[in-house]
Amino acid sequence: MAALKTKKNDASVLAFIEGVKDPVQRADCLTLIALMQDITQAAPAMWGSSIVGFGSYHYKYASGREGQWFVTGFAPRKGKLSLYLMGGLSDLQPILARLGKHARGKGCLYIKRLSDVNAAVLRELVTASVARHAPVSH
Repeated sequence: MAALKTKKNDASVLAFIEGVKDPVQRADCLTLIALMQDITQAAPAMWGSSIVGFGSYHYKYASGREGQWFVTGFAPRKGKLSLYLMGGLSDLQPILARLGKHARGKGCLYIKRLSDVNAAVLRELVTASVARHAPVSH
């Protein structure tokens, strides 16, 4: 079984964010840090080289594979922000319908700019996602 490549590490979150070239995206990242830290009550940490994660939980699949993963997080990508909402998005449809301009993957939410979405609805969405993993390990 291959080892998971994306792991929590001691790299500086602020140094990573300072390296984001787009000033609007950089500011959005700082806003997401404040939002996710407030919801999880966990400090931001780097997971791999490009994901900012908050909290952690232990998972174990039927196959026996297990590990630690962040409860919620985000990654600045070219032209968009990827928000990671663990547990999928299917049960969050009523909230997503009120969010504003976004795209979706299985467990990822893609937003070009935070100004494209309703901030209160985004908070509600992240809170609902994080509640699946309560209590959050710090």
